[in-house]
Amino acid sequence: MIEIVSSILDGLLIGLVYGLASIGLTLIFGVMDVVNLAHGAVISLGMFSLYFFFGTGLHPYLALIPVAIIGFLLGVLIYQIAVRRILDGPPLMTLLATFAVSMIIVGIGTALWSTSPYNVNFKVQTLNIFGYTVTSARLIAALAAVLVTFMLYYFLYRTTLGKAVRAVSNNREAAELMGIPSQQILAISFGIGTALAMLSGALIATLFPFTILSGSIYELKSFVASVLGGLGNPTGALFGGVILGLIEGSVAPFIAISWTNVIEFVIFVLILLFFPTGLLGGRK
Repeated sequence: MIEIVSSILDGLLIGLVYGLASIGLTLIFGVMDVVNLAHGAVISLGMFSLYFFFGTGLHPYLALIPVAIIGFLLGVLIYQIAVRRILDGPPLMTLLATFAVSMIIVGIGTALWSTSPYNVNFKVQTLNIFGYTVTSARLIAALAAVLVTFMLYYFLYRTTLGKAVRAVSNNREAAELMGIPSQQILAISFGIGTALAMLSGALIATLFPFTILSGSIYELKSFVASVLGGLGNPTGALFGGVILGLIEGSVAPFIAISWTNVIEFVIFVLILLFFPTGLLGGRK
């Protein structure tokens, strides 16, 4: 029983990090109806960005700040170069554009770091919570994910710029008529979504070894979590990530870890069939 509860607790903590990753994906979709296929590559880039800053002597958790800044600037750049001119075209165009960006990032990353595994090797303590053991790295990663989610919620609902993002998401034409510069807002939104993806990759890098290809599996998990919570709904995405983590934690003591992905994607298909807008509904 102790092993099962500990596994579920670990799943809950990593699920919050999955939720942070999926928020970046669903925010971009919710604001501009773009399915960002560069999401996984950006997550991998966040992992290696943390690895780089850690190599310079910066503590991994302090390195999250420059990683987020780099992610935001990269997102704005991707939007301006690859997405802006084709945003109002057929959906396949943005899919192909973001897929091309993904291939560029993976190609450059493979040339620089190959596909060998890397890890951020720093001292990790174990904590005893009501008799159950968890690593401090997982607990800090989960708390960081919750904090960033709260900051995003505050930004979207309590600041003028955040309200402009929501207005553009609801009706871009009407927002422009009210004087909101939609192109700048879209660029900022893409930047925030990319920053969240890189942050989640950096947090994952404090927990597991990684390669330049590791982001692909977390991209798939982000899609599952986003659909669970409702595409375009950032709060729902966090909720979907928690569900995903709890599923992984619940089944891990009983079956081989390789089967967890199968279970997750079966649930993914069932949600699409019976709850096409997600468990919490679509965009908010």
